[in-house]
Amino acid sequence: MVDLAFPVAVAQVGMMMQGVVDSIMVGRVSPTDLAAVALGNVYFFAAVVFGMGTLFTLDPVVSQALGAGDEEGVARGAQRGVFLAVALAVLASTLLLTAEPVLTLLRQPADVVPIAAGYASAAAWGVLPFYLYVVQRQVLQAMGRLRPILWAIFVANLANVVFNWVLVFGNLGAPRLGAVGAGWASSGSRLVMALMIAAFAWPRLKGYLLPLRPETLRWKPIERMLRVGAPTGVQFQLEFGAFAAAGLSMGLLGTVAVAGHQVALNLASLTFMVPVGVAQAVAVLVGRAVGREDPWAARRAAGAGLVVGAGFMVFTALAFLLLPGPLARLYSPDAAVIALGASLLPIAGIFQVADGVQVVSAAALRGIGDTRAPMLINLLGFWVIGLPVGLGLAFSAGLGPPGVWWGLAIGLAVVAVLLGRRVRVRLGRDLRRLVFDVP
Repeated sequence: MVDLAFPVAVAQVGMMMQGVVDSIMVGRVSPTDLAAVALGNVYFFAAVVFGMGTLFTLDPVVSQALGAGDEEGVARGAQRGVFLAVALAVLASTLLLTAEPVLTLLRQPADVVPIAAGYASAAAWGVLPFYLYVVQRQVLQAMGRLRPILWAIFVANLANVVFNWVLVFGNLGAPRLGAVGAGWASSGSRLVMALMIAAFAWPRLKGYLLPLRPETLRWKPIERMLRVGAPTGVQFQLEFGAFAAAGLSMGLLGTVAVAGHQVALNLASLTFMVPVGVAQAVAVLVGRAVGREDPWAARRAAGAGLVVGAGFMVFTALAFLLLPGPLARLYSPDAAVIALGASLLPIAGIFQVADGVQVVSAAALRGIGDTRAPMLINLLGFWVIGLPVGLGLAFSAGLGPPGVWWGLAIGLAVVAVLLGRRVRVRLGRDLRRLVFDVP
């Protein structure tokens, strides 16, 4: 588990570091630009997260095919992933162009909306490269070929720093674009990421992506893949949507609330990338075990993932509880933003362990092809319980931003408990490989 999860987690953190760099560098421009990056990022991921989750159907498809020794099944899955990436990118890119009217309708700060919309429009150019990167990453992870992923992330992060330095601050003769420049930098770095992973892994990927298999574009197998992948996309949308709604509610409380929320959310998201990496490893190992008809190995992989993922989050929780002020000061010199961010980080620390449990549990279920139950559990935990409680505490009880975060903590706890129970029940049964190419 650790052998596979560690490099995957490093890659996840590396990908998240692009957003961290955007926030840190733009935070030196103004609180308004930092708030614009926060809203722009919220809108960007709200538009792309469904497609990303849907592409995670490659986890069970490819890993189970590898476990069964079905090389043609791997190739068909990879090629269908590319087809789905292109189709989903058209949808997500179109949604990103509606940022300004949507954010205005949602009553976000008037001084922030135009800048945030500019950020989202610039970031739209990076959607297709991002999805193509996800397809290649999922296939390589299933094969255990992780070095190309790490190199691609490393080069993309270097490119992102340079692009931000040029476009955010107006260096090398470029216009000073502030937050909008960070959007263009993100698109550029995502293009670099997709090209680099293809370049580093092409000798291994070529046989799966070329030539095009005649049966690849048959609708029935693609439809079956969507039945597995779309619930994961909806699950991701529900989870991210709850945090996005929390961010938008901060817009009703002012620019400082948005910026302070962004500080805490960025740090929580950064640490969350480690259990996300562990979850990717769990999905792969469970899927391989199912493919080779070894249910005991599937159960061991899920248990190991829960120990590693939750164990790491214990340490990050302690950091958030003990060092909120110094961590918040990394993002902004503004005293009000620092104070609010420092007040939210201890709450984020409290829900860290539950966050680790829920993401690993969902991945174990994804590895066996069980995606509908996690979708429904996320709907219950976040939208029926967590978000309503948070908004009630923030506005009716007068707790402000901390009230929203307490609601999120409660919702995460509910999701973690229910998903953990689901894992125990489902992995206790007979497990069978998903088959898509049938009449």
